[in-house]
Amino acid sequence: MAKINQAAATRIPLTENAKVVLEQRYLEKNDQGEVIETPEEMFSRVAGAVAKVEPKRKDYWAKRYYEFMASLRFLPNSPTLMNAGKKSGQLSACFVLPVEDSLPGIFDSLKSAALIHQSGGGTGFSFSRLRPKGSLVRTSHGVASGPVSFMKIFDTATETIKQGGTRRGANMGILRVDHPDIIDFIDCKRDLSSILNFNISVGITDKFMEALANETSYEILDPRSQSVLKNVSAKDVFNKIVEAAWESGDPGLVFLNRINVFNPTPGLGDMESTNPCGEQPLLPYESCNLGSLNLSAFVTSGKFDWDYFRADIHLAVRFLDSVIDANVFPLKECKDITLRNRKIGLGVMGFADALLLLGLPYDSESARKFGEQLMSFLDREGKIASQRLAQEKGAFKNWKGSLWDRLRYPKLRNATVSTVAPTGTISMIAGVSSGIEPVFSGIFFRNVLSGKRLTEIHPAVKKILDSKKINAEALSESEISKALGQAWTPASWVSVENHVRMQAVFQRHSDSAVSKTINLPKEATLLDVKNAYVLAYRLGCKGITIYRDQSRESQVLERPKLTDVRSPGESCPSC
Repeated sequence: MAKINQAAATRIPLTENAKVVLEQRYLEKNDQGEVIETPEEMFSRVAGAVAKVEPKRKDYWAKRYYEFMASLRFLPNSPTLMNAGKKSGQLSACFVLPVEDSLPGIFDSLKSAALIHQSGGGTGFSFSRLRPKGSLVRTSHGVASGPVSFMKIFDTATETIKQGGTRRGANMGILRVDHPDIIDFIDCKRDLSSILNFNISVGITDKFMEALANETSYEILDPRSQSVLKNVSAKDVFNKIVEAAWESGDPGLVFLNRINVFNPTPGLGDMESTNPCGEQPLLPYESCNLGSLNLSAFVTSGKFDWDYFRADIHLAVRFLDSVIDANVFPLKECKDITLRNRKIGLGVMGFADALLLLGLPYDSESARKFGEQLMSFLDREGKIASQRLAQEKGAFKNWKGSLWDRLRYPKLRNATVSTVAPTGTISMIAGVSSGIEPVFSGIFFRNVLSGKRLTEIHPAVKKILDSKKINAEALSESEISKALGQAWTPASWVSVENHVRMQAVFQRHSDSAVSKTINLPKEATLLDVKNAYVLAYRLGCKGITIYRDQSRESQVLERPKLTDVRSPGESCPSC
């Protein structure tokens, strides 16, 4: 394996809280649970393992990758940091598994999910193929128990597997809106005590949205024969979804037709599910390797350095493509389709920090214009990098007949390049805001997996106040707001509409989807939720998740007065 000269290695600018997270969850431990690895050694291990698959100049690439990560300009998804260079070697964040309508098929998927969770990955499932509750099972002369009952089995298995691990099991469960058991599915998490290891989303169709707009009924279909069983009011079902989401944050929505319009390999079938946080629609057994660029690193003296950003986009695409070849897949089926499509997901973190450093309020039109410019640039340069890799190493094997082939696009190494992941824990390591979320609060508490409560002053806030020779630790939240001026826009100040509009501008330039939580105040109404869902569909989003402040007893982030919101990144620790 390529080696890094530790004496000459970059010293990593970690916050104290980042060090705690690394020690608890990322750094290698001995049999007694003692940490036996430094952050520098972790990045050296990862850089060497990824560079090992390079055909030439392995030491050169190992040094480049080490400096890339150690400077905190880029971080790959958590399984890569945890497992690269180790025996387990599973490096992907997320997988989608099929759930077929038979007992062997269901439990094959359960076994596959267990192996993936054990390796550190998250899983997404569509349960839409399962026959509804009460339907006849000819082989046993009994009746089917329905999708929700099997989701509970998957949830229990996830709970059991995670007990001895350092990471929570993460799942996405999706059911089509035209499935006969859709109401049971919508209500399955309303009691806040069941199916806790799942995010859930309703698979919304264009036909449903048309019926909703026209205030008419839509068809409920038999999942096996696709025959029409009945017609129901779209408005009544939509109201049920809204009420459940208002109460608990679930379900979200996934717009299935829109996802498949942008399916890069339509000849292989439809994409029916996503990873746990919704940013990666995937085919059955596909996996995706994610990585995120720290946008705050490219702001110098109030200006964004586009040339620096371009160079790092190209390096990140090469790194993520090499991760695919370095990966030890938990299932042969996952290895086969991943190597044929080579999907990667390059995204961003620290967007809100960059806005602060540029003096742009998060909820402004100027911030949205910058966001669109930024994501458009990342997507374009990412594809140029993928084209160059295709010339060097070959295009992805399923190129012929792909969306890109039909569009007469230059050959790509990767079927997808761009995404926006939540970056829950890797943004903590980098010391920046997660994904494209607004800064949560100037001062807040973070509840982490071990049960510890970490007090944080947001690093970008501290950096700005330090430059003004103001002691952030001596200030209250209101005093921080006054000191930062008009650019200060914490999450609780951003309107529902501006949350959705920001997601939409990033979605326009993402191959995959965008993970973002639309945060609502505690006082938000059902109408606010409805408007957010309809606006997301109208603006071209591929899905949407909302969360109303304090609608759950346990929340990841807390302001000093406990008026907090959920951090979407913590619902998917893989990303």
